[in-house]
Amino acid sequence: MRRFDAILIGAGQAGPSLAVRMAERGMKVVLVERKFLGGTCVNSGCMPTKTLVASARAAYVSRRGADLGVKISGEIAIDMQLVQRRAHQITMDARNGLAEWLGNTDGVTTIYGHARFETADRVRVNGETLTAPRIFINVGARPAIPDLPGLEDIDHLTSTSILDLDVLPRHLAIIGGSYIGLEFAQMYRRFGSDITVVERGARVASREDEDVSEAIQEILAAEGIDVHTNVNRIAFAQGEDGIRMSLDGADFDVSHVLVATGRKPNTDDLGLDIAGVAVDPRGYIVVDDKLATNVPGIWALGDCNGRGAFTHTSYNDFEIVAANLLDDEDRKVSSRIPAYALYIDPPLGRVGMTEREAASSGRKVLVSRRSMARVGRAKERDETRGFMKAIADADTKEILGAAILGIEGDEAIHGVIDAMNAGTRYTDLQWSVPIHPTVSELIPTLLRGLG
Repeated sequence: MRRFDAILIGAGQAGPSLAVRMAERGMKVVLVERKFLGGTCVNSGCMPTKTLVASARAAYVSRRGADLGVKISGEIAIDMQLVQRRAHQITMDARNGLAEWLGNTDGVTTIYGHARFETADRVRVNGETLTAPRIFINVGARPAIPDLPGLEDIDHLTSTSILDLDVLPRHLAIIGGSYIGLEFAQMYRRFGSDITVVERGARVASREDEDVSEAIQEILAAEGIDVHTNVNRIAFAQGEDGIRMSLDGADFDVSHVLVATGRKPNTDDLGLDIAGVAVDPRGYIVVDDKLATNVPGIWALGDCNGRGAFTHTSYNDFEIVAANLLDDEDRKVSSRIPAYALYIDPPLGRVGMTEREAASSGRKVLVSRRSMARVGRAKERDETRGFMKAIADADTKEILGAAILGIEGDEAIHGVIDAMNAGTRYTDLQWSVPIHPTVSELIPTLLRGLG
């Protein structure tokens, strides 16, 4: 049995950084990874998918060149093998960089294998028992596969397996109208596939306010994406020339099916019950405001704890744990202001509460909305789709949230994120002087609209 100061299970965005920080403090740590370093972001999330998004946008801009006076002779062709290889190389570069970083850090041992708890302070990997007084779980999540008639009888794709696809689907059906599904929908439509999005709910991106969801669907529909909402029955059957998909009795012939109906935590085969670690009904590890589990000496970070589902929240989990354990600080998850982006084009940047959430909180709420058609940069680039919206507390002048659905909205939203983290009132920003021409220059005008 080998003894360490800390065991880290999983090498997502939190695990490697925490391992290095602890090793730099003179601790002996072991990082156990079942498959690939880097977690979802590096291997099947942010890095490869946004590389594909970039290729898809290049095709879109090329086809629109004539609108801006740039004439391209001939048809815009897509080399899917090159597109796929480029995304794979981005992943490999990041993965290999992590391996080099960890390998060059004294005090860090990396073991590839599946870790399973034997007791609350021991795990077994590749037939060997490791023990440490501190154990950190950073095992992430994987695509959830729904129980749909006929789905097991067809070859279907997930957000992970589709990254290995190097051919262009003739007709891609996407089951799930949320963030992952919508990104792939627009991406493959721009590559040239026919796209059908299937959503059981009343609208796509249902986490957003209704006006945001409607605007997203309009953007996708304008690019020729067929969206079906309020679908009650979905079934599949293998056909002679593809897949037969049935939506409430209406049949469609498609070539490929992508299942994008959410994710589930990778916690079902770790022996958490043996260690006594509590999980909620969906399998997420229950943690407190400092990411500690109910078992002393065990913490859970990243997607597996249900307190965030993004690269940046996983990395922030590392920052919180490191600050509390190594720097004698008092940081809490509840202090984190939620923020994220939807990477369709134009993207959606979001921070804080939605209008619906703010209204249900019992506050007196102020709302301001401005069309992207008023943004100079959007007009100059002929990309005026979308709008921006801000929500504030009428009494305290506190900014409660914002949404920017429009060109560079994922970048412009950071001005609001920073203001909210600093506790700045919206009245303090109404007359700030932004740079022209930028997307952010409309934010002071947006805030003046709050009153």
